[in-house]
Amino acid sequence: MRTIKLGTSSLEVPVVAVGCMRINSLDKPAAERFVQTALEEGANFFDHADIYGGGACEEIFAEAIHMTDDVREKIILQSKCGIRQGSFDFSKEHILASVDGSLKRLKTDYLDVLLLHRPDALVEPEEVAEAFDQLQSSGKVRHFGVSNQNPMQIQLLKKHVKQPIVANQLQLSITNATMISSGINVNMENDSAVNRDGSVLDFCRLHDITIQPWSPFQYGFFEGVFLGSDKFPELNQKIDEIAGKYSVTNTTIAIAWLLRHPAQMQPVTGTMNAERLKDCCKAADIRLTREEWYEIYRAAGNVLP
Repeated sequence: MRTIKLGTSSLEVPVVAVGCMRINSLDKPAAERFVQTALEEGANFFDHADIYGGGACEEIFAEAIHMTDDVREKIILQSKCGIRQGSFDFSKEHILASVDGSLKRLKTDYLDVLLLHRPDALVEPEEVAEAFDQLQSSGKVRHFGVSNQNPMQIQLLKKHVKQPIVANQLQLSITNATMISSGINVNMENDSAVNRDGSVLDFCRLHDITIQPWSPFQYGFFEGVFLGSDKFPELNQKIDEIAGKYSVTNTTIAIAWLLRHPAQMQPVTGTMNAERLKDCCKAADIRLTREEWYEIYRAAGNVLP
């Protein structure tokens, strides 16, 4: 598996991250096969969150991978915290408690990466800084990042947080590409020109923050998968055409489209199907041409100015 540096850190990570949000949908043998397939493909970066399955996903993963010190050294673990029932919570107390819970469920002493999951309107950056300092000094967390945050929210954190923000996990797919479209449609009077995220794509590139696209196959907000959907006939025809050229599946091309962007993104898969995960990993070896990338972009209904 091809690797990239995660943000400004020295951490080498595979370009495809394995999302574990739905691993609780698998029985034990299937979960073991899924995790083993990921490792065989070189996809040893596993993305978690304390809320996935109410914590059960982290527990199931640890059992499926048969966590030991030797196994732990061969994988990269990322988890997220901050979402609570009916609220968001970036308080020092909650961050510390969440990490302890994840470590216990994952059967490990440390996380390679901790992300703050969704922006907390009541965030006090000083508290976040204290939590990060304590987690770093204790060895419980080695690197830190955010999820679903815009540039000013990151800057506000950085006013007090001394650790580099190495990643920002954001919703991005061929059909959910407003952060790309707004950059293409600068100075235009159309809907695509609306800057909804404070130029987060350019900000992350400027500050060497790795974007981790989540839901790379979804359209809308978990409305469904665009691959094979009759809602996107032109897009699927184009993806299938290009997939045939490279002798891969449409799944591979959807991930390859994200990897072709020069921002050096790390898509987070969500599939629990081992064969589909293999197809995702194959994207690491494909570099779409500029023409193919734009053909797919336009086929999704995007109009160039």
